[in-house]
Amino acid sequence: MAEKLLDRMRRLIRVRHYSPKTEKAYIHWVRRFILFHGKRHPETMGAEEVTAYLSHLATERDCAAATQNQALNAILFLYRHVLEIDLPWLDEVVRAKRPQRVPVVLTVAEIRSILAQLQPPHDLVVRLLYGSGLRVGEAAALRIKDVDLERRSITVRDGKGAKDRITVLADRCVEPLAAQIERAAAVARRDRERGVGGVILPHALARKYPNVQFEAAWMFVFPARHVSREPRSGRIARYHLLTGSIQRAVKKATRQAGIRKPVTSHVFRHSFATHLLESGADIRTIQQLLGHSDVRTTMIYTHVVQRGALGARSPLDG
Repeated sequence: MAEKLLDRMRRLIRVRHYSPKTEKAYIHWVRRFILFHGKRHPETMGAEEVTAYLSHLATERDCAAATQNQALNAILFLYRHVLEIDLPWLDEVVRAKRPQRVPVVLTVAEIRSILAQLQPPHDLVVRLLYGSGLRVGEAAALRIKDVDLERRSITVRDGKGAKDRITVLADRCVEPLAAQIERAAAVARRDRERGVGGVILPHALARKYPNVQFEAAWMFVFPARHVSREPRSGRIARYHLLTGSIQRAVKKATRQAGIRKPVTSHVFRHSFATHLLESGADIRTIQQLLGHSDVRTTMIYTHVVQRGALGARSPLDG
């Protein structure tokens, strides 16, 4: 019964064009929810069981608020869309409050020292994270057609919240990015000549336009070295550079640079916003470049501008 239920859930997730990562996470949490309650069918459970499971995640598993909310979202999807049960208690389940964290920001000197330790193509990826404010997934999944070298702009397709946006491209990235695009186009040509692989395409484009998978315009700027099997369709295709390899390269470079801050790939996006704010850029402009729906999300960077907190000078220095 549980496996049939999960198969139905997978199908409905794909109908709504949720990402593979969301699908994997939702299936994981629903399976854990069912196992936690002794493999009882969700139709026989209610608010008490959902609350008990979320409390288990918080108290016994010590999960973060974001993790608890992700589990709750998966369970809500199960009841509303899979079981089609509209119960009043669904909206009454209390969500964990996510604490507001001050972002980690690097100095320009620290960013330069990390870049000096990175090898191609990871160094160029990090330059785009910092120079254009991209998320690591956005940089990895960037396609050739979405880079405009002449206008110095990058179009982010289907970003967080399924939104498109246009952001700036740094002059210093133009030359190395042009070279990387040529390498990626060469990969597309080799795939076409061999008739093997071809780039992963969004939604049903591969069926609608059978040959577009071999066109250079659709190739990822940072293609994977080898082709692999696409989980949903089963066809052999070429993915982009894995985000995990970027994260590992950043961690290694940070250690080699001797930086003692908790640096992740997302820190370069934080640094992009903070340094723009310090240079006098308007907060609304930064909001658009980052793709934030609410300017209050962007306002967090006002807490780390210039020196110390809110740019204040310590009285001890006076």
